[in-house]
Amino acid sequence: MFTNNQNAESFQQLFEEGKKYLKLQEEYIKIEVTEKLVILLSTFILLLIVLILGMVALFYLSFTVAYLLAPVIGSLMASFGIIAIIHTILIIAVITLRKRIVFNPIAKFIAKLFLENEQ
Repeated sequence: MFTNNQNAESFQQLFEEGKKYLKLQEEYIKIEVTEKLVILLSTFILLLIVLILGMVALFYLSFTVAYLLAPVIGSLMASFGIIAIIHTILIIAVITLRKRIVFNPIAKFIAKLFLENEQ
């Protein structure tokens, strides 16, 4: 069978291969985490850009609607007041539904990103 010298060499070789495997696993984990963080940050930046552009568009759209309502209502100040009330109602709706429309989608996205296995 095997002599003690051959056993020692086999165990040493197995140990070296195990070290190489662990080093490769460490590199793989680093690459995976980097990939996930890049996806997360790029999604966050894209969402931020869309949010900012959407706010600018909503700002100008609000002015447009207010000026369109002014002749119908008879007062520019009243039309701006109506637009402000509509925005306040929208803010209250977002705060009320924040779990459903903000927290849950973000939690699902992050969980899917980090917990799903690659297939």
